[in-house]
Amino acid sequence: MTEAPSPRLKYFPISWFAMIMGMAGFTIAWSRAEQVLDLGFSMAPLLLPLTVALALVLAALLVAKLIKYPAEVLGELRHPVKLAFVPTVSIAVILLSIAFLHVSPAASFWLWTVGTSLHLVLTLYVLSSWIHHTRYEITHLNPAWFIPVVGNILVPIAGIHHASPEISWFFFSLGLFFWPILTAIIFYRLIFHGSMAERFMPTLFIFIAPPAVGFISYFNLVGGVDAFAHILYDVALFFTVLLLVQFRYFIRLKFFLSWWAYSFPLAAVTIATLIMARETGVAFYSWLGGGLLILLSAVIVMLLVRTAIAVARREICVEGH
Repeated sequence: MTEAPSPRLKYFPISWFAMIMGMAGFTIAWSRAEQVLDLGFSMAPLLLPLTVALALVLAALLVAKLIKYPAEVLGELRHPVKLAFVPTVSIAVILLSIAFLHVSPAASFWLWTVGTSLHLVLTLYVLSSWIHHTRYEITHLNPAWFIPVVGNILVPIAGIHHASPEISWFFFSLGLFFWPILTAIIFYRLIFHGSMAERFMPTLFIFIAPPAVGFISYFNLVGGVDAFAHILYDVALFFTVLLLVQFRYFIRLKFFLSWWAYSFPLAAVTIATLIMARETGVAFYSWLGGGLLILLSAVIVMLLVRTAIAVARREICVEGH
């Protein structure tokens, strides 16, 4: 007698929303490139509805899981590793608000309001969990821990258009405060406590995101590229180079859903570079922005194909993944 297959919905991980982060970042990067590089064609109008459709599908699956398997959802909220991925939901909504900013300001406002409010709640929950913990160990730490608190840096990009600048400065300050703290403890973990599990190695790309997003938000807050903006951008650029020179290591990794950690950080540094190209007029940034956009596009296509193959082979949404 054959054993009944396990219900895949039960093992639907909330980290799926990293895909929406990547796709939304990809959409925003193309929108920015169309403005800066004068490409003569538009991809963003095609990418935005695709991203929204994927987000709606994942949201429906998450709601269905919450209704049918509430204990599994609560388990992710209490898990020392999976907890860091829970705020990908609120960040995905904030990124969609940015993508809609010039397409539908009203939709952008409501997405921003919902995403920002939810992210504040999740930030408070995660920080409370970290402070009053009984289960965390140094081996649980990985760059995904940037997501809950440093994700606040994203808020001003659309927030500066939707609410008082004081609100945007509040979230920017919160994220910027925790960025160096988490960078220090994550580097301590990487250097003195051995390598991370293979499935978490792609999260190293998240090191790019805080300074890259910090640059974009700071630019929106102050309206220009000053000395501090250069520092943020150059740190992001350094981490990008540091990780790209290790590409032979990353391409040997087995596919996991965590591969989507490649996407949003690359999108963020691409957008930051395109802003530098427009604001400084330096040709190097234009060429670099174009090159990063090509790389980002190739990575997104690869991730979509690999994810589709993994879903078809039932390698995702199974117990233990």
